[in-house]
Amino acid sequence: MGRQSKRFRKIEQIVEKGKTYSLEEAIETLQKCPPVKFDQTVELSFVMGVDPRKSDQHIRGTVSLPNGRGKTIRVLVFAKGEKEQEAKDAGADYVGNEEFLQKVSGGWTDFDAVVSTPDMMRDVGKLGKVLGPRGLMPTPKAGTVSNDVAKAVSELKAGKIEFKLDRHGVINVPVGLLSFVVEKLAENIRSLVAAVQRAKPAAAKGIYIKSVSLSSTMGPGLKLEIREAEAS
Repeated sequence: MGRQSKRFRKIEQIVEKGKTYSLEEAIETLQKCPPVKFDQTVELSFVMGVDPRKSDQHIRGTVSLPNGRGKTIRVLVFAKGEKEQEAKDAGADYVGNEEFLQKVSGGWTDFDAVVSTPDMMRDVGKLGKVLGPRGLMPTPKAGTVSNDVAKAVSELKAGKIEFKLDRHGVINVPVGLLSFVVEKLAENIRSLVAAVQRAKPAAAKGIYIKSVSLSSTMGPGLKLEIREAEAS
């Protein structure tokens, strides 16, 4: 085994092994860890007590983080005619149809979210191999397939995010930046937790949220007290 870095050794001194943290305490602990050269993303991870193999136990939804994600979201909109101008006026970064269909088909993914009008979905659906693995495929449930492209773009720019269960029964969601003040990051996290609770499938039995942990891009993962996950 290679030698541990100086930064890693400092983190070990700050983090209490096996400890379960309160939400605010976890945020403060991550912020005390040695800094890196960029503002790290903070992510909340849920281990869910559902069976991801069963369609009636899938978990998916959206939530608008009250304090945003702390980063500029680049939005691509597939639209035609007057809807193109509506998307541009709302602040979309890339708007069009054939040109961007070809670019994405060729592997271009220099964006963070995708919106499409319903009439474009026949063609956008063909981009599944590129957009799907990156979680970028627009869907009606997430509000990213809509004729109201202005609203969809505005919500994404303001901090609306999507969450969904992966095949391992886990939900991973970015909730802000490590530079956020504790209260704002905690508010974002509680909004997300409440949204995940509301998305509980009727078929879910037993413990719904088994565990929750908070981490930063280059920091440790800290287990949160389960009552934090179950707060409404």
